[in-house]
Amino acid sequence: MQAPRMLYGTAWKKERTTSLVVQAVLAGFRGVDTACQPKHYEEPLVGEAVQILAREHNIPRSSLFLQTKFTSLDGQDPNRIPYDPHATLSNQVRQSFARSLENLKTDYIDSLVLHSPMRTHADTLTVWSTLEQFHAAQKVRYLGVSNIYNPQALKKLYQDAHVKPSVVQNRFYADTGYDQEIRAFCREHGITYQSFWTLTGNPECLRLSPVVQIARKRQATAEQVFFKFVLQLGITPLTGTSSEKHVAEDLQVLEWGDLSQDEVKSIAAAIGILN
Repeated sequence: MQAPRMLYGTAWKKERTTSLVVQAVLAGFRGVDTACQPKHYEEPLVGEAVQILAREHNIPRSSLFLQTKFTSLDGQDPNRIPYDPHATLSNQVRQSFARSLENLKTDYIDSLVLHSPMRTHADTLTVWSTLEQFHAAQKVRYLGVSNIYNPQALKKLYQDAHVKPSVVQNRFYADTGYDQEIRAFCREHGITYQSFWTLTGNPECLRLSPVVQIARKRQATAEQVFFKFVLQLGITPLTGTSSEKHVAEDLQVLEWGDLSQDEVKSIAAAIGILN
């Protein structure tokens, strides 16, 4: 299936992961983001949700877009590492992927993301070449990278990869200048830019005058307006809300008519970006 325009994020959901994923999918979400990183994600509980949705709600795994990640040792809880920390880097990636397939109760992954670049470009390429093997075996449809804020690092990965990254998932916020150079590169090369912490990383944006004015005009929330703005920039946002009300409101934005060009420009100018 095609990647949805909005994904449901499962970080920090802990024991509520299963029920919240079921809630989100029943509301209309078809994309779910997780990671083989027990420190922040309960990936097996996403798998439980996938089974419940198929068994009890007639929503098969094939109708879902599942995205997970390989997380290096630097990002793991040393007491809950989901692979052999003494294995070679390539084997760590293979073990993590096998664990994700087991956790998610599936034989393929729609999108597999390197959770962050490795300490060296050589190690990043070692991981990437292993991910490419899964792609070649048709076990993975898309490959991506997350938490990559150096445009030159992204360009180097793109240049050296045989299977080019299809996804970049970053935090879209002021401290990185809203990733303007990286997002421009993504647009140029057909890479989907995903944003996490889209709302929580931008609380000041929800109070901006143009956002508030548009929300009043549309009888909507500031959060909805900012999501629509982000979508019109070509970004695929993640939302991890646990509120049934907010899940529904987030999805409503996908059905909205576009903001006008002037409205988009007014928000962009207020946060200090050109694109």
